[in-house]
Amino acid sequence: MPGGDRLQKVLAQAGVASRRACEEMIGDGRVTVDGQVVRRFGARVDPSKQVIHVDGKRIPTASDLVYFALNKPIGVVSTMEDPEGRPCLQDFVQDLAPRLFHVGRLDTETEGLLLFTNDGELAHRLTHPSYGVKKKYWAKVPGPIPRDLHRVLRKGIELEDGLAKVDEFHIVQEHAQQALVEVVLHEGRKHIVRRLLEETGHRVIDLARIEFGPVKLGRLKPGTVRALTLQEVGDLYAAVGL
Repeated sequence: MPGGDRLQKVLAQAGVASRRACEEMIGDGRVTVDGQVVRRFGARVDPSKQVIHVDGKRIPTASDLVYFALNKPIGVVSTMEDPEGRPCLQDFVQDLAPRLFHVGRLDTETEGLLLFTNDGELAHRLTHPSYGVKKKYWAKVPGPIPRDLHRVLRKGIELEDGLAKVDEFHIVQEHAQQALVEVVLHEGRKHIVRRLLEETGHRVIDLARIEFGPVKLGRLKPGTVRALTLQEVGDLYAAVGL
């Protein structure tokens, strides 16, 4: 593209590798622009409009696009503003970038991983059920847990708004009269994890989302925000076919 930026410079600025290493990637045929392999070191691109992949994984190159993760604390509502004056998401991300919006939501009494971006197409796909992006939760519930509960939840339970089922269910630990269980599912109906477990007789005591697709909460402390890595953003793109 005449007047654009050199491809190796765009890749280096995106954090892929040093400019020299990016030149080697281009020479090895590992880089595509708009679906076409580019091997010329002098190739110019428009990073705001063209789609660039390295080793089949999309690279976020538009300088105005940002991606963040928040560990939402309990008691924070999943809206950017709250007319009742309760703590809300804006309190944590207002200084990061203009026009940020959250990807999905967590109910007020659930803590854990929330993603933020101004990349509208990615956000739409991440929340649309047809793309099947899985979310992983840890829930503390009263024990003991029946050995066949995983089969019941995977088969599906009829709720008031239709059948709901989990993709995976595991017991993380169990002692005394409490258990920590792991629930993985790709739908996002309101309170779906709590409703599923309560329908089977296991009232949720505490609930936290620990993964959203390929992004993990890790050791991010409640109320703390971090930028997603280049690898994580590329994995998110791949998860929704971008």
